[in-house]
Amino acid sequence: MRTKIPVYEQIAIDIANRIYNEKYKVGEKIHGRSTLASEYNVSPETVRKAIKILEDVEIVKSEKGAGVVISSRENALTYINRFSNLESVKDMEKTLRKIIVEREKLDAELFQTIEKIVDYSGKLRYTNLLVPLEIEINEDCLQIGKTISEMKFWQNTGGTIVGLKREGEIIISPGPYASIEAGDILLVIGNEHTYNRVIGFMKE
Repeated sequence: MRTKIPVYEQIAIDIANRIYNEKYKVGEKIHGRSTLASEYNVSPETVRKAIKILEDVEIVKSEKGAGVVISSRENALTYINRFSNLESVKDMEKTLRKIIVEREKLDAELFQTIEKIVDYSGKLRYTNLLVPLEIEINEDCLQIGKTISEMKFWQNTGGTIVGLKREGEIIISPGPYASIEAGDILLVIGNEHTYNRVIGFMKE
């Protein structure tokens, strides 16, 4: 009976392979958690666990102000060799790809649902609390560059960000590590006071 390897460890192995194959090179900074989470279609917490494994075996290190930096290609090879059974690695790759495909299907369904809600929101914007408001982030917004967690968005506005439109795409449930960029459109749910609170907060 083959032991099932957790998704976060499969991601750690994949990143280690990228480092060994020099797709990521020593001294370079690894993408942020939210970017990796989007790439692997998992939560930022799953990516955090994967990065922690790589830190524990000294493949990467966290540097204050610099993020997660690749520190050793040799240690990456040592870690990969722990999973040297080729068939097992192939099985893990198949499992990971299957999970990604399933997640993409779920995201597509969520995207379609959000699109329907957004299309319907114009008429019911101020009468239905479950219809998201669309808040566009202008160049002069003082919250640009901050994550949702850093802004303490809910605490300051009473609204909850359920989606984020960026360059024609919608990010569903972007999570606390997603940062705000100029041109973004936030999809926010809340009460009848939420819109004005959010607009005011973004100008602070």
